[in-house]
Amino acid sequence: MDRSRGINDYEPGPVPSESRVDRYGFIKQNVSNSSAAEGLGKSREARRVRKWRKMIGVGGSDWKHYVRRKPHVVKRRIRKGIPDCLRGLVWQLISGSRDLLLMNPGVYEVGLPLVQQYLFQFEHLVREHLPKLGEHFSREMINPSMYASQWFITVFSYSFPFPLALRIWDVFLFEGVKIVFKVGLALLKYCHDDLINLSFEKLIHALRNFPEDAMNPDILLPMAYSIKVSRSLAESKIEYEKQNRKPKIEA
Repeated sequence: MDRSRGINDYEPGPVPSESRVDRYGFIKQNVSNSSAAEGLGKSREARRVRKWRKMIGVGGSDWKHYVRRKPHVVKRRIRKGIPDCLRGLVWQLISGSRDLLLMNPGVYEVGLPLVQQYLFQFEHLVREHLPKLGEHFSREMINPSMYASQWFITVFSYSFPFPLALRIWDVFLFEGVKIVFKVGLALLKYCHDDLINLSFEKLIHALRNFPEDAMNPDILLPMAYSIKVSRSLAESKIEYEKQNRKPKIEA
C-alpha cells in the first residue's frame, strides 16, 4: 500500500446520474417510477410555483400585504407544502430568519425550561384525545420525555423522513409550535391500536421508530390539522406555571 498518498490525492467516486437522485438530492432506493407519473408531478408543481410567485411578489415584496389580506389562503397553501424552489425565500419571509429563536424563548436555555412545559402539556393532550393510550402509558410508566423531547427540540427534523420534516417546518414557521403537538398526537392516533398492546421495552422502541406508512405527509398532516389543541394548551400552561411557580424570597 502506498502510504505517501495524502488527503489531496483522494479521488471521489462517480456522481450518481440525475435519474437516480430524488428532488432533494438523495439517492433513490427505487428507480422504477414511471416517467408519466413524474411528468404529472412536475406539471402540478409548476402550477403551484406560479401561484406562489404571484402571491409573494418579486423577492417577497408582496408577502406581508397578501398575508394581511388573505391569511386563510396563505395558511392553506403552506399546509399543502411550499414549492421546493421557493422554500428558502418563504421560510425567511415567514420566520424573519434572525427572529426565529425569539419565537420560542426558553427552548434552548439551560435545562430546556420551555421543552419541559411542552412535554407536560403534551401528556395532558394525550390523556384528553387518546385516553386509553394515556392510561396504558401510565401503567407502563411511559412519559413524553422518553420519546417526544426531540420532537420539540428539533421540530421533527432529527429522525423524520426529509419530505415530511419539510412539510412540518412549512407549517411550524407560519403557525408556531402548535403543529408539533398536533403531529405528535396524529402519530399516536395512527399507531394507537399497535401501541396499546405493547409492554414497556417494545413500547419505547415503537415510539422512537414509527412505521413507514405513518410517515406519509398526505395522510399524517390532514389528520394533524383536524386536531384541536388551543384551549387545552392554554389550560395546561396555566396549570404547569402554578405547579412550577418559584416561591418569592422575602427580604
